Amino acid sequence: MPHTLDSFRRRLCILGAGLLVGTAMPGTVLAQATEPPDSFVYGERDDVMAFALEVAQRQNLDPGWVRRTLAQARYLPSVARLIMPPPAGTAKNWAAYRARFVEPRRLRAGLEFRKAHAKWLAQAEEMYGVPPEIVVGIVGVETLYGRHMGSFRVLDALATLGFDFPSGRSDRSAFFRAELEQFLLLCHSEGHDPLELRGSYAGAMGMPQFMPSSWNRYAVDFDGDGRVDLHRSPADVIGSVAHYLAEHGWQRGEPTHFEVAAPVDTADRAYLLQPDIVPSFTAEEFAARGASLSEEGRGYGGLLALVELQNGGAAPSYAAGTGNFYAITRYNWSSYYAMAVIDLGRAVEALYGSRAVSSAR
Repeated sequence: MPHTLDSFRRRLCILGAGLLVGTAMPGTVLAQATEPPDSFVYGERDDVMAFALEVAQRQNLDPGWVRRTLAQARYLPSVARLIMPPPAGTAKNWAAYRARFVEPRRLRAGLEFRKAHAKWLAQAEEMYGVPPEIVVGIVGVETLYGRHMGSFRVLDALATLGFDFPSGRSDRSAFFRAELEQFLLLCHSEGHDPLELRGSYAGAMGMPQFMPSSWNRYAVDFDGDGRVDLHRSPADVIGSVAHYLAEHGWQRGEPTHFEVAAPVDTADRAYLLQPDIVPSFTAEEFAARGASLSEEGRGYGGLLALVELQNGGAAPSYAAGTGNFYAITRYNWSSYYAMAVIDLGRAVEALYGSRAVSSAR
């Protein structure tokens, strides 16, 4: 789900769960792996074996190991179905989407995670500038703090999408073959059994749902035990998420967004919405186009994006996103996802703060 989750996950933005077009982050709604009768083992298929030889040469891996591994990959029709976009015309609904994440079970789990790993969250903020609530929000939205990390064999998911990407949408098979190559490199370098690792239907792994390329590039051994473990080490998870965001533009001490009333004039509103979630306008340019920012927003010196969150048949919600809001969308190209992360993290942080005050009395 960054160059972890992937440029593909960003493009998928909101897939699946029906309330919105749910996020592409498999931790959001995790389908169970199935193997219907039309699944098959790739075996010695020519294109797969040719790919095996190329990977072995590029990465200096044992050709026999790569061939044997890929020969055991299985095509999963369920993966091919899940990667498809939602039906055309599916209405987006921010209020319904938010309610899936800012809810009692996730808040309880988030508070438990926040209390148990306060030391690592503080160290990550000191090192990377990313506050605890953002890390807590991401891990909560992604996998409910490790409770739902995916049940598909990563090898099968990436092989299915790399060698038999379904027709009916833009072909992303090259992206998934590249992730499959990174997965084999990861297993070799970290000593993982490629037949055992499980994750989402898109091949994302661990508590933060990193794609293999992001694991290789951004994951860190934050607890210093000599290995990176994004499945069982909350410290490594926290450090890796913070590192990923820092590498994708997070600025220490900057807000994520400001309150704003969108322009009444449709042309002005369309002009500010045109860059989507990319910060492109100053506070003065917002004002010139009729967007009314909060006092804090009017004093902001950086660039802003007018973020629109649709609410089904009701009026949309708006926010003025900063560069840090945009940095969160590098994890998943969706303003709905970013705002859910922010709101969940803030809600957990408020609970954590109130518990701290109560215990001090």
